[in-house]
Amino acid sequence: MNHSSVLIVSDDAEFGRTVVARWQAERSVPEITLATSDVCDAKSPDTGDLIIVGPVRNGARADLLSRLASSSGATVICIAEDEKHVAALRSEYPPALVVRRQDGWAEALLLVSTESLRRTEALARAQRAERLALSCQRDATLGRYMLEMRPSVNNALTSVLGNADLLLLMPAEIPTESRQQIQTIHAMALRLNEIVQRFSSLATEMRANELEPAAEAQAESLALLR
Repeated sequence: MNHSSVLIVSDDAEFGRTVVARWQAERSVPEITLATSDVCDAKSPDTGDLIIVGPVRNGARADLLSRLASSSGATVICIAEDEKHVAALRSEYPPALVVRRQDGWAEALLLVSTESLRRTEALARAQRAERLALSCQRDATLGRYMLEMRPSVNNALTSVLGNADLLLLMPAEIPTESRQQIQTIHAMALRLNEIVQRFSSLATEMRANELEPAAEAQAESLALLR
């Protein structure tokens, strides 16, 4: 959780100090930013992974929660003073988690906040894994296509090299300038052929590496049977 960030919005300075002090007693402390309701910008990318809304001045809460509802994708935890306040907060901003400010509220807030950050981190890891899987899938599709097209590419290169060789065997019939261009075509075709052959070698090596663990497992099974 060292890379997580938390924004605490409150017009009660003591509330912010209490939450920060309690969090700093833990081994893992996120990056914490304190802000008052009048300077908090819900549209800012710096709002963090978690927003804790504590006591704010009269009239500021509704506007703040409205801005959070329309702009912020972070998890929001609101602090309620009593049951009536809990109901009001859930009505004003249903996605928010609500912690009532009573005995042990700082401990409860820390537990809820920690779990929320863990869930956010797990979601981020899952999204990164999904993007990586999609990237690998695209690469695999491209690789399969290249393998399927390898015979056609080899045939085309063989034709280019063969025709270039035939033209180069007729120096008297080919102008000097054209001969140089044919030599360039011949050299580049050879280079492309080397790349295709290297690709074929890599494909063979990868298949061998995939089969090796299975062969080892089969050998171990046979050894156990003996």
